[in-house]
Amino acid sequence: MATAAPTYETVQFEVAEHIATITLNRPDVFNAFNDQFSKELLGALKDAERSADVRVVILTGAGKAFSSGQDLGDLKKKYVPGHVPHLGDDLRRRYDPIVKKICEMDKPVIAAVNGVAAGAGCSLALACDMRIASESATFIEVFINVGLIPDSASTFFLPRLVGLGRAMELCCTGRKVDAEEALRIGLVNQVVPAGELMTAAQAMASRLASLPGRGIALTKQLLRKSFENSLDSQLVAEAFAQETAGMTADHYEGVVAFIEKRKPSFTGK
Repeated sequence: MATAAPTYETVQFEVAEHIATITLNRPDVFNAFNDQFSKELLGALKDAERSADVRVVILTGAGKAFSSGQDLGDLKKKYVPGHVPHLGDDLRRRYDPIVKKICEMDKPVIAAVNGVAAGAGCSLALACDMRIASESATFIEVFINVGLIPDSASTFFLPRLVGLGRAMELCCTGRKVDAEEALRIGLVNQVVPAGELMTAAQAMASRLASLPGRGIALTKQLLRKSFENSLDSQLVAEAFAQETAGMTADHYEGVVAFIEKRKPSFTGK
């Protein structure tokens, strides 16, 4: 059953069967980022992180788009002769906390990409732990088309997913990547027909929610750190994490269930 959840204007937040679904809800502007949207998305992620009932998060968009990135309509009054933008401050205040929250929370976050993911919207999808795309989804590192660099951690995640050469191409040309190519180059985990997107995302989320939550959290932390750690550092981190996982009730249940030849019943403890 769905449980009571906080009410927002620019995002929808629903919890059911241990899965929090956060829907970006500015479909009239293709779920573009403005100040309110940024604050509410971060708030929804924090709510999902704090909730003991939530084990997995799905992030998706309402309407035809996942997110088109920055709401350029907000810039019309600013971009006049003499305007000096301070975009670094804007990133630190609005976008970076969202990316960090997705990465730092123990719970896995699945992006269900229902349409265009452009600019910061593309970065948002890349920051998630897994991506399931509809056949109509597209990914665009559009920043170069307005004389900017990919931000909101696109330069961090994209080369890790598709390699340095491919990332350089996509970032410096700003060309569109369709769902089929995204799957081929490792940008997404799965592509499904548009009408089956949320079913597929829910199925993946349900699978993850049924597994040992602490083990998944520790695995997420290890994988996130693996690109920065040396081999020795990663081995030390694995040993510490394994010691921690070995003390959980879910580990005991998993071993006993295997011995007794039955399906384990994990509780996330």
